[in-house]
Amino acid sequence: MSATPRKARRSRHSLRLWAFEQAQAAVPYLKSIVRSLREHALDIQRLHQQAQTLDELPGRPSRQTLIQLQETRRDLQRAEDEFAAAQAELEALDVQLLDAIKGQVLVPFYHNDQLAWFIFDANDSPPIRSWRYQSDPEETRRKLTPAQMR
Repeated sequence: MSATPRKARRSRHSLRLWAFEQAQAAVPYLKSIVRSLREHALDIQRLHQQAQTLDELPGRPSRQTLIQLQETRRDLQRAEDEFAAAQAELEALDVQLLDAIKGQVLVPFYHNDQLAWFIFDANDSPPIRSWRYQSDPEETRRKLTPAQMR
């Protein structure tokens, strides 16, 4: 079987748009994925720094240092794979990662004939308090109104 039909199916994929009620109902699930992404991102940062520190030690590395470096790189690869798996889980829902460390993702919806995004922040209460249009700058946060909560 050729890869062409699969590519064609993917290119016809339309973005799943969420109603506010659907996004609210998904909050516990989204929180779980976002927490996982944050943990993996922090692990990646820590392990990358650890590998860099070991790699930059002066002189010829000892056997123990080489073993530590190999284990650190293996752990880094595992953390990157787990991060990618969690991100794929979000993408399967058409939810886009905004900032893994801050725990923020974007949930698509349609407002005033334009693509817009609910901004989910795992550290906010409630987690969905703002939104922005696709065309807005990334830092834009608009307060939710009854019009977006329909």
